[in-house]
Order: sequence, then structure tokens, then C-alpha cells
Amino acid sequence: MKKVRITAVRRSDYKDLQKLYENPIEHACDISVGDVFISSDGERPEGLCPSAWESMESFVKTLAAGGGNFYDGWMKDPGSAMISCNDGFRPVSFYIEVIN
Repeated sequence: MKKVRITAVRRSDYKDLQKLYENPIEHACDISVGDVFISSDGERPEGLCPSAWESMESFVKTLAAGGGNFYDGWMKDPGSAMISCNDGFRPVSFYIEVIN
């Protein structure tokens, strides 16, 4: 299987939605823009949020197995994907790519 690099490229913070709907929490997310994780054998890298992993797991596993070209040409590089975690209050966008 191929290794897959997962890079945090953008992080949003929707304070208006947090104020309206979220119970205050002290510790929500440790991911920062620029953080890089390497998936070996299609497994979740240590330190990557389990919730973020749920959003990208199938893409990472497909890339690790040699697949790609999601949605018939969605990405310029067919060996990559852009996936966001499922946190509606502070989503993080990840660029996922095969390491050659």
C-alpha cells in the first residue's frame, strides 16, 4: 500500500454558530494549519482527530490502495482529495495526497 500525506490547509471558526448552538467547551481541536500527518497502510495517523478521520478515511484508504480520480476528475491531481472534517463550528480542510 502507498503512504498518504494529510495536510491541514485551512481552519475556520464560526463564532456566531457557536454562540447560537454550542455548549461552551474548553478543548475542541488541536489541529493547526500546516499540520502534516502520514497514513501508512490506510490507517489513521497518530494525533489526527478521530472525527476528522471519519470524514476522510474512505478517501485515504482508496488512495493508499492505488485508487483515486474521485468523482471523474474532481481534483487536478487524481491522486489527491480535499476533505473537511465534520465539525460544523470549526471545520478544518485537509489536502490528502499519495506520497510517491
